Amino acid sequence: MDFMLDDEQKMIRDLAREIAEEKVVPVRAELDEKEEFPWDIMKILADSDIFRLIVPEEYGGLGKRVVEFGLVVEELSRACAGVSISYAATGLGLLPLTLFGTHEQKSKYMADIADGKKLAAFGLTEASAGSDASNMQTTAKKDGDHYVINGTKQWITNAGEAEMYIIIAMTDKNKGTRGASAFIVDKGMEGFSFGKKEKKMGIRASTTGELILENVKVPVENMVGREGAGFIIALKTLDMSRPAVGAQAVGIAQGAMEAALDFASDRIQFGQPVVSFQAVQHMLADMGMQIEAARALVRNTAMLIDSGETNFTKYSAMAKCFASDVAMKVTTDAVQICGGSGYMRDYPVEKMMRDAKITQIYEGTNQIQRNVIANAMIKERAANKKSV
Repeated sequence: MDFMLDDEQKMIRDLAREIAEEKVVPVRAELDEKEEFPWDIMKILADSDIFRLIVPEEYGGLGKRVVEFGLVVEELSRACAGVSISYAATGLGLLPLTLFGTHEQKSKYMADIADGKKLAAFGLTEASAGSDASNMQTTAKKDGDHYVINGTKQWITNAGEAEMYIIIAMTDKNKGTRGASAFIVDKGMEGFSFGKKEKKMGIRASTTGELILENVKVPVENMVGREGAGFIIALKTLDMSRPAVGAQAVGIAQGAMEAALDFASDRIQFGQPVVSFQAVQHMLADMGMQIEAARALVRNTAMLIDSGETNFTKYSAMAKCFASDVAMKVTTDAVQICGGSGYMRDYPVEKMMRDAKITQIYEGTNQIQRNVIANAMIKERAANKKSV
């Protein structure tokens, strides 16, 4: 269903697909097995100007938005979600700067990211502050022309690999969520280190780890937005990034369906291809319908955001939640279609099923997304009642 894409968008998609098929597919199993960060693939993406998509034109980028970013993430995810999130996490880390950063901040950081010389990351989650981000313990105390940051961030994508980190910390704990602020923290700053690299079920090519901040002195000019706006910055960032998680989920599901269809077409049982059995055909048909529905919702949400619409929180949550549920269902069914072979690491659907699970968890669990969706529906109903 490509009627919504213009020629330039199709070209971007086709380039990402070519990289995925020629460069990612041959090494995805090895990257997963070794849990190795895909620096070689990141360099290929940089040389192909894929990182420029997420940077505004005035800072060395191509000025593309959510639709194009999603196209790249979907195609990379079709091959390997671990690779795709290693790229996508830089988009997430850059978003607060794009949305709320000063000209000086953008000038300092964006050119290197556009060139693919540096990666970015977003530091929000803590051991006691996952879905409940308001329970954040990381603090930032003003001391003259600096803020001194102390705390630990957990499960941060690109931890240790990125050069630039957006850290959300409490500047005034007495104000609750209104007391959080956002800061740029550079790799190499004194007191800023990295804890253990996590051993994960899926997306194992991606690095996930701890950020440890011990009396890290950050210049006041490294604050993003105003003091106390950190929670708003985090929410706006996640609202804009969730369609990319939806795109990742669509890509995983697409890859799993294609692998299952190939297997069922080649596998002979009872003297005929497995694909000829109606039970398998129905499973494949359901996969196809679910994937197209998820893709349409994800792309329409991305187009809504790119159009300049400001009220898109509900649709962003829907896109992420629905697509990730589809990815889990499709990959599970793909393993089932492939039978015993599908359960083995020699076949890609086993990895895709492991990778799919995280899309239901990060950037807000699907249970939280359902809360967001329902609350938006309730508010809309109340507003409509008032206007009658």
